[in-house]
Parts: sequence; C-alpha cells; structure tokens
Amino acid sequence: MDLTPYLQSEPKSANEEPLLSVAINGSIALAMKGRFFLRCFCESFSEKTRIGCAVTDEESCLSYLKRDSFELLLCTDLLEKGNGFELVRKARELQPGLKVVVLALSDAIPVEYDNAPWLEAVVAEADIIEDRKPLEAAVLAVMGHHSYRSPSLRSDELPYLSCPRLTPREYEVLDRLARGMSDREIAEDLIVTEETARTYTKRLLRTLEVNNRVQAVLKGMRCGMVQI
Repeated sequence: MDLTPYLQSEPKSANEEPLLSVAINGSIALAMKGRFFLRCFCESFSEKTRIGCAVTDEESCLSYLKRDSFELLLCTDLLEKGNGFELVRKARELQPGLKVVVLALSDAIPVEYDNAPWLEAVVAEADIIEDRKPLEAAVLAVMGHHSYRSPSLRSDELPYLSCPRLTPREYEVLDRLARGMSDREIAEDLIVTEETARTYTKRLLRTLEVNNRVQAVLKGMRCGMVQI
C-alpha cells in the first residue's frame, strides 16, 4: 500500500496526545505495517508536506529512497511485504546519512542485526504502550547522531501489562482502529454520528489507560484483543 499520494486528503482523527512532538526539518519516509500505523504516524507531524514516503512494504520504500533524499526513516520491523531490518540495511546503503528509527512490534531485535552499525535506534512496542517518551527519545537520539535502544531491549525484560475488560462496543471500536479507520469511517460503519464515534474512541482510550490510538492498538495486540 502506498499512501503517499493521499496524505493531504487523509482525514484528521479526534484530538488526543500526539505520538511524537519532535520537529524534523528534512524529508521523512514512513514504512509501516498497515494503514493504521501509517495514518497515526502521519498525524504525528505538524507538516505533512515533510512526509515524502508513506508505504507498507520494503520495495516501495526503497523505490522512493532511490529517487529522493530523506533525513529520517521511521519503520516497523514487520511490514506487509518485506523485512523492516533489511529495509534499514538497504536504505543506509542507498543513503548513508539517513537517520533511522525502528519500532519493533515483535519486542526484539534478531541476533543477526543486534550489533549492526547501521541499526541506530530501535524501540520495543511494549515500551510505548503507556509512554511515548521512548519513541521521542529514539528520534532525538538519531537526530543528534546517537544510537538508542528502548528500556525493554536494554534489560531484556518486558514491562508488566494489565489487560482491562472491554465492552462489546469497545471491542468493535478497537477492531476498526486497528484497520486504520478514522472517526468518520467508524461512524459510517457503526451507523452512528461522527461525534458519537469520537466519544467511543475516547472511552476506549480511557478504559485501556492510554493516550493515543497507537498505544491503544499496541496494548490491544499484546492483550490478545486485536490483530493487525
């Protein structure tokens, strides 16, 4: 999936704590597993014009990197097609000065990549479920030419996770969030008003005790409530 041509027309989600609040001056490339992650990360940047690539597979991302120069690549280790770590290796061969942060949905770095000099920053998904700071710290680190590993990857121990009980409606909303639906699309699918859909989303975030949609879906994934 290539969302790049549609960035400016993508609907904005309800107000919530942003995933990132770091200013990036150059072009940004996003390679994420699924429309959900692409949409949420796109919304993290105040200037969408900075995003020159928003795709879900390794090959498409490399195609953009061959055509244009980028400052930052944000990717997940799992992609719809390809491997995020291999993408990073190939991307750094194409653009040695590219800064890269990997979100490890598998909460681990494969042994063959762990000490690779081109793998600057990796954040375990477990570490951003209740706190966006590890992700911001990773971006700030690479922008300052430093390496970074989030707490779980440094300690090799995942944080405790409490899984609340969801109502049937909250399950429905979580499933639709994981599919990358906006509040408007959720409203149309559930046959309710957009304002009601926003209320459902806010209630879900409160129940899960998280601040944004990425944290909600990641927590849902770890609790076995939803899949991407």
